[in-house]
Amino acid sequence: MSIAEAFDAPVARAPLVPPNPPRAPDDMSMLARMKAIRISPIGSWGQQAYEEDIIQGRFLGRASFILNAPDAIKHVLVDNYENYTRTPVGLRVLRPILGEGLLIAEGRAWKHQRRTLAPAFTPRAVMPLVPHMLNATDDTIAKLRAASNASVDLREAMQRMALEIAGRTMFSFGMDRHGAALRDFVMEYGEHLARPHFLDLLLPLSWPSPQDFARARFRKRWTAFVGMLMAERRAAGKSEGAPARDLFDLMGDARDPETGEAFTDAQLGDQVATMILAGHETTATALFWALYLLALDPATQEQVANEVRDAEINGAQDMERLKFTRAVVDETMRLYPPAFLIARAASGPDVIAGRPVKKKDVILIAPWLLHRHEKLWREPNAFMPSRFMTGTPPDRFAYLPFGVGPRVCIGAHFALVEAVLALAKMIKAFRVTLVDKEPVMPLGVVTTQPDRSPMFAITPR
Repeated sequence: MSIAEAFDAPVARAPLVPPNPPRAPDDMSMLARMKAIRISPIGSWGQQAYEEDIIQGRFLGRASFILNAPDAIKHVLVDNYENYTRTPVGLRVLRPILGEGLLIAEGRAWKHQRRTLAPAFTPRAVMPLVPHMLNATDDTIAKLRAASNASVDLREAMQRMALEIAGRTMFSFGMDRHGAALRDFVMEYGEHLARPHFLDLLLPLSWPSPQDFARARFRKRWTAFVGMLMAERRAAGKSEGAPARDLFDLMGDARDPETGEAFTDAQLGDQVATMILAGHETTATALFWALYLLALDPATQEQVANEVRDAEINGAQDMERLKFTRAVVDETMRLYPPAFLIARAASGPDVIAGRPVKKKDVILIAPWLLHRHEKLWREPNAFMPSRFMTGTPPDRFAYLPFGVGPRVCIGAHFALVEAVLALAKMIKAFRVTLVDKEPVMPLGVVTTQPDRSPMFAITPR
């Protein structure tokens, strides 16, 4: 190679390694670990948790197991999933806002709900909902374009957009009148009631903690609000014999294929709450992290821009032409998994990877750890969308952005379509850069959230 050719040759670019919270000492005391969990469980894990297949310890008198071995995860989430239920603290935190919906239900109640809801979330059923997603995204882009001279809070913008998509796909009406109230409910719960306190961890589920009384008051107001949204949607009516036009129609018309049962009004309300909250919060957070990573990595952002520049983005069928954008979303959810922790309690004795498990022992499967595990991923802390472009998917029990097995997220396809199409439209419309140079740290509070909202500059392309 000549000297001139050497100067013209492309230079290998080191991948972006986004900011990460410091790892806890492996010998952290129980008291210090509980304090860390109160802020964010992510900060309670030490280096061993990113290297070992299984970490066994004790927590509040029970054996605990952190599983990073794909075979062990398969055993718990697929082979013997009925033996592992939500932990008491998980129920304390989630039940007041999700009720007895699909995410919380266990046993026969869960099977009934899953069978009944499944037809509403097939790719074919999602297809008619995509125009709602695209229209809400276009409206957001128009508002951002009008304000593109100023710094913008893209986290808030993505929350509002995802909330609008949730409202339109659920009820066929915009959230102009109700969006602020709904967002206030979500923010209030996340900031004040979603973090477990010491007594939430210590007390049996049948003994209410001080926080449980506040959660009960919240639930009363929240249930009334969801009931009001349902009443407004019902008042809009549905033409006799007309096809379902939104998720509310699909869920209201749904029948258990085995028993023929429909949802009661209370059950339907819990499903509405679950779908709105689980859908909008996780997608908004994933879109924020994707935009943050692309702002930190302009070269990768330009790869997305090149892919979407001449692309028509009109529906779910366009997903096939957005392979790199999809890889960016996949890699974002690897680094910042929407559900950072899956916690289960053993309802009976078992053996996991040769280790005996007793009733009530705690099993932790943390996508945050699993997706950054040093045995499972090359350069696990780096942002490398190309890892999802090889044609060889990762081990299905090493990459769990939506869980796996019978309890895999029922809305996974819906969420992926929404996130990929919205990100494609955003990057087609704007070049995104960070105004605020301070690092943004992830916190585990129900979802993997940023510790603050940085300001962005957006430039029309």
